[in-house]
Amino acid sequence: MAQPKSIPDVQSLQRIALFENLSPDVLGQIQKRCAWRRYESGEVIIDYLDPSDDVFFIIEGAAHVTIYSVAGKEVSFRDLGPGQVFGEYAAIDRSPRSASVEARTGGCVVASMPAGTFRELLQTDPKVAEALLEHLVKELRELTIRVYEFSTLNVNDRIRAEVLRLARRVSPEGNVAHIVPPPTHAHIASCVSTHREAVTKELNRLSTNGIIEQQKQALLVRDIARLAAMVYEATGE
Repeated sequence: MAQPKSIPDVQSLQRIALFENLSPDVLGQIQKRCAWRRYESGEVIIDYLDPSDDVFFIIEGAAHVTIYSVAGKEVSFRDLGPGQVFGEYAAIDRSPRSASVEARTGGCVVASMPAGTFRELLQTDPKVAEALLEHLVKELRELTIRVYEFSTLNVNDRIRAEVLRLARRVSPEGNVAHIVPPPTHAHIASCVSTHREAVTKELNRLSTNGIIEQQKQALLVRDIARLAAMVYEATGE
């Protein structure tokens, strides 16, 4: 973990979803109350059940939210990218961390804010409080969908649904999406509660059918509409 070469400017904070409607003056005050760190790929930012309660904002790079079982099995909940927030649960309810967050890419720049400062901001700025409510509702909806998928879909359909979810997160260009960096087969497996071999088999099938292309630096989804139709056939949504 290291300090970034320079403190990101106010415009960097404006890209944080919770802060996008704030004035430059308010953002300047927030910037002064944040600490800034750079994490390398695989480095732990916060750990499961850690008693700390800072809130974190991703400025550059990507991270993922996980829990490891006693046997060492990784269970992934979601990926995080620039503009997203994490650690807000502990700041709100003052309970230990509900999951670990690890940097997924090198040079992951993160701003952190003390929980007391974050709660003060929620009390004094309705725009931030409203944005946080929308963020929490969105997360709840996504978790509801995942519970439904785990309860009703077979493994292959869960893998397709996960690839579709990843494709839709990266601002697709028409019917095509470039997922960079490409998720590992093990990572997808941890997201859908299966093993790496099942992911490899299904991705190879999607590749053979021309729906995706597995490249060294990216996972290319060539036909989002067709993939969505396959998921819709399985889920009705």
